[in-house]
Amino acid sequence: MASGIYDACNDTRGVMPGNKAVTTAADAVQPRFRSVAIALAALLLACAGASAQDYPNRAVKIIVPFPAGGTADVMPRIVADWLSRKWRQPVVIENKAGAAGNIGAEAAFNADPDGYTLLSAPPPPLVINQNLYPKLPYDAAQFVPVSVMGIVPNALIVNPKKIAANTVAQFIAYAKANPEKISVATQGNGSTSHLTSELFQLMAQVKFVQVPYRGSAPALQGLVAGDVDVMFDNLGVSLALVTGGQLKLIAVGTGGRMNAMPNVPTIAEALPGFASSAWFGVVGPPKMPQRIAAKISADIAEAIKQPDIRKRFAGLSAEPVGSDPARTAKFMHEEVERWNKVIKAAKVKLE
Repeated sequence: MASGIYDACNDTRGVMPGNKAVTTAADAVQPRFRSVAIALAALLLACAGASAQDYPNRAVKIIVPFPAGGTADVMPRIVADWLSRKWRQPVVIENKAGAAGNIGAEAAFNADPDGYTLLSAPPPPLVINQNLYPKLPYDAAQFVPVSVMGIVPNALIVNPKKIAANTVAQFIAYAKANPEKISVATQGNGSTSHLTSELFQLMAQVKFVQVPYRGSAPALQGLVAGDVDVMFDNLGVSLALVTGGQLKLIAVGTGGRMNAMPNVPTIAEALPGFASSAWFGVVGPPKMPQRIAAKISADIAEAIKQPDIRKRFAGLSAEPVGSDPARTAKFMHEEVERWNKVIKAAKVKLE
């Protein structure tokens, strides 16, 4: 479809598309203008589906609000590469890191809602930060949900030289026998790793000493060095250290055992109801048309079904999802409620 028609679709100046309404309007005008009104009606009816059919007809930008190199960056790049081939248009990743994801989220929030700027992010800027920051430059609830690409469990990982426990039950028993003597590394105050540790403490009725770091990499370095005892970390980041024997994996935070690691128990097996994962969602700016969201979501789901992409997700310790907009919206709402309860119960505040 020509760009001029696309522009007309987005400049109806308050005229609502719909066969009955527009035809009635056409009947009401003077006869000499009737042909013009009917032509406008046809244009508006075409526009109702044209945007999705024609989308995309130019480059699409996906903002990642975290630095390059981590799972939050790698996963959307895998999907973007496949989408660019399917759409025959460039799909470009733009890293806009800072302020726990808020800088990139603000940029996506203020973008034109035409589907050509999207946001791909883990939980903080989408479902956590609104409950931590007294004021944000965006309203996460107004983002248009598109898809959850994949889920990576947050895992209970310990330094084997500091913690001898091999099961969650043994670890809890040790923690209760040594209150406030176990140090837990986090990615920073209010991060997913911090809130996961708070959730564990609340459910297991134990108490740790929090040691905040500036990100996952330095926290893991501290854990390997023995500066801290334990960490609840994104398994995709820490698995190489577990495989290398530098760290010990005790359990994962998924609701059920992972397909790729069926022998690894879940924390929920010892603490029923426990769930904590780093998931990676795609959303659009407020007022992005639902037909565009549905189109992008369907294509992401198709991408994630590809064997090579599933293999690459497995390399990130990620379970592929590819949810539709409705399921994504429901899931994100549940995550907002989950972490808001933890934040209130643990009285987490930003320093």
